[in-house]
Amino acid sequence: MKNILTILAIIASVLAVILAVLPLSNLAIIPSIIALVCGLIAFYLSKKTGEVKKIIQFTFLLTIIALAITTYKSLYNTNEVTNTETLENKEIKSEEEAIEELNELDIDDIEIEDINIEE
Repeated sequence: MKNILTILAIIASVLAVILAVLPLSNLAIIPSIIALVCGLIAFYLSKKTGEVKKIIQFTFLLTIIALAITTYKSLYNTNEVTNTETLENKEIKSEEEAIEELNELDIDDIEIEDINIEE
């Protein structure tokens, strides 16, 4: 049981570090919590037997690093939206082009009455 929890804690902490450095760093909180819980249970079980391994402490270190990076990025990175006029102009232009393409289609030649719909 202790080995399984230790492996889960390692995997979750490595995943948390990887997610922390990606642009969507807020997703790193979930594996960090999982790594902390699994690590604490594994630490408790290993302390009960009297042999605390360094790998459990390493998972705690990785988890703390991931949480620190996530906290830093959430506090100091701001998303700024500037100059939305060009985006709006492109949207209007593409809408006009789509309307022109639809007007060029010959839909009048299709005969709907010949289609049999069986229920």
